Amino acid sequence: MIAELGNFALIVALMAALWQAVFPLMGAVRRDRALAAGSANSALAQLALIAFAFGCLTIAYAQSDFSVANVVQNSHSAKPFVYKLTGVWGNHEGSMLLWVLILAVFGAAVAMTRAGSLKVVTLAAQGAIAAAFIAFILFTSNPFERVLPAASDGMDLNPLLQDPGLIIHPPFLYLGYVGYSVTFAYAIAGLIRGRIDAEWARAVRPFALAAWVFLTIGIAIGSWWAYYELGWGGFWAWDPVENASFMPWLAGTAFLHSVRVVEKRGALKVWTVLLAILAFSLSLVGTFLVRSGILTSVHAFAVDPERGMFILAILALAIGGALTLFALRAGALRAEGAFQPASREGALIVNNVLLVTMTATVFIGTFYPLFIDVLTGERLTVGAPYFNAVFAPLTLLLLFAMAPGAVLAWKKGRLGAAFRQAAPAAGAAAVAMIIALWMTWPKSAAAAFAAGLAVWAGGGALIELARRVDLFSSPKRSLARFAGLPRSFIGMTIAHVGMAVVIIGAMGAGVWRTETVRLMNIGDVISAGGYEATLKSVDEVQGPNFISETATFDISRNGRQLDSFAAERRYYPVRQMQTTEAAIRTTFFGDFYLSVGERQTEAGWAVKAWYNPLVLWLWLGSGLLALGGVVAALPAAQRKPVQSPAAEGAPA
Repeated sequence: MIAELGNFALIVALMAALWQAVFPLMGAVRRDRALAAGSANSALAQLALIAFAFGCLTIAYAQSDFSVANVVQNSHSAKPFVYKLTGVWGNHEGSMLLWVLILAVFGAAVAMTRAGSLKVVTLAAQGAIAAAFIAFILFTSNPFERVLPAASDGMDLNPLLQDPGLIIHPPFLYLGYVGYSVTFAYAIAGLIRGRIDAEWARAVRPFALAAWVFLTIGIAIGSWWAYYELGWGGFWAWDPVENASFMPWLAGTAFLHSVRVVEKRGALKVWTVLLAILAFSLSLVGTFLVRSGILTSVHAFAVDPERGMFILAILALAIGGALTLFALRAGALRAEGAFQPASREGALIVNNVLLVTMTATVFIGTFYPLFIDVLTGERLTVGAPYFNAVFAPLTLLLLFAMAPGAVLAWKKGRLGAAFRQAAPAAGAAAVAMIIALWMTWPKSAAAAFAAGLAVWAGGGALIELARRVDLFSSPKRSLARFAGLPRSFIGMTIAHVGMAVVIIGAMGAGVWRTETVRLMNIGDVISAGGYEATLKSVDEVQGPNFISETATFDISRNGRQLDSFAAERRYYPVRQMQTTEAAIRTTFFGDFYLSVGERQTEAGWAVKAWYNPLVLWLWLGSGLLALGGVVAALPAAQRKPVQSPAAEGAPA
């Protein structure tokens, strides 16, 4: 009965979404306030209905209801209870239900805002998106289908998904993906109303920040999961599904910078609307990649062409319709706030051009093999060499532009003065570069240069912060000035420093790493990065739904005994799959990382050891990025405007 209730709730939710998409918009056109006001109520009703349906599916998993086909295919009675619950979204049907639930949450959030005349049209666009995806679930991916007679047990969840990282990675990623539906809907509303102004920017910016923060966290958790779970010692492989989440992040980053110009100066309106459309379009493209069956990946659940065609139709209607409306209405948007090329606005344009170009390079590298496969049947792979050759130089240019861009004034600045102000950052960058070369020689000099540019970019933001708070005055004065700074500026500073930390971590773990591979028996030693690991024992351990081969190592460094850790190789009998659980010793300056493979007869077990310098900085920097977004979204302090030190004492 619980499955039928969930299915019925989805059907009613579809009706509510259709009503929200059509009738309130008609009310807005006819100036019928009662009809228009129904959009908020339908959004809230839709949230309640979809949450109820999601709860029904969760109960089916918690009770191991093997009369529900989705539970049979993705659960097992012996599976730990927490993974029974996370199995709800560890499959295609359940993850799409989570997708529309998050969409409903954002729709309800819009319904509770005071967005004026934009609100009804925004909710109508949200309703249309929701209706399309609820229909997709009901007609091609229904999680409540029954299997009769009921199965005696399930087929278990993919072992790679039975992990704490996968408990939180998909929800955060979806919060990012789906969050951009709000910026998309506001862009549609702004184009229809012909209103892209400061009020529009203030309404859309909190949702853009929320989506960006969630997507940042989701990507960071995904890279962390790949690092410790897959046993290959890396954190990013330019996999198409990784790229599917990275592209909307890049476009969303550009949008966040651009919408600030609309809010402050009334400029870049057309470009900002286009970025809002692009960010959500790339989220839909990511959904298509994962759900269409054209990729084979742990992320790619769907293999039914019917599903792929349905999502492709949604994608074509949403993107095609939005771009058609953009072509018809963008000309009516009048630019305001003229500015000089050497200004904060000019720097943000450079930032946007670089970010969109980076997005394009990732898009080409991701889709080119797919296009070639469709056209010729030839299988190609575009991997790290392409992205390192094309994406990395653009990243370096972006880092170079960040320091002067952070200190330029709005409307009209002085580029020479900006570089002179950033001189301490240049000195710090040179020192960082020399230290990196000295410590990593003969590793890549380009990586040391990148680390120096990262220090330059983060240092530029800190220098502007120091200038604004008059750091070298009295502590009381500096704290008072800091308290009066705009939250957006403080958030930008934190995020820019976070970006610098991420780049340094990526250089350490991606370029400066060392690797050792050997076959080991009990008592043998393997070393990397100054660490030595002695294999003490290999034991078989019975888990709840797996059998583990656990290898225990004693670790020492420079002849000093440190501690012990264990690496595992797990076998899941139901799925007949193996997974790797790496042994990792983490410090602030680097990780000693071990992975154990199969035993090679009498020669021993295949063991790989890595030393990954500064890899922790990747996730510390990601945390700073997310924190910067959170701070920027906080309400403004009710204080007097902060003047620059040079302006103080000037006549009113």
